[in-house]
Amino acid sequence: MITNDSIGRNIRRLRKERNMTQLHLAKILHLHRATLCSYEIGKRLPDIFILISIADAFEVSLDILVDRNAFITNPSA
Repeated sequence: MITNDSIGRNIRRLRKERNMTQLHLAKILHLHRATLCSYEIGKRLPDIFILISIADAFEVSLDILVDRNAFITNPSA
């Protein structure tokens, strides 16, 4: 199941891999740093438009950002 925590962990991981601070990413996304922090710790879930902006900022797909591939089940089952 995709959760706030898993999305938050991915945002944080991607941000750290790119040596970005929360403030730097928040400025790119036009968010308050506290809002970004609440996403990273799983307190809040970004809406779809913010998720798209985050994925674009990291140049990854939404599937990677939300770790969707980890939860895809066999469609023929």
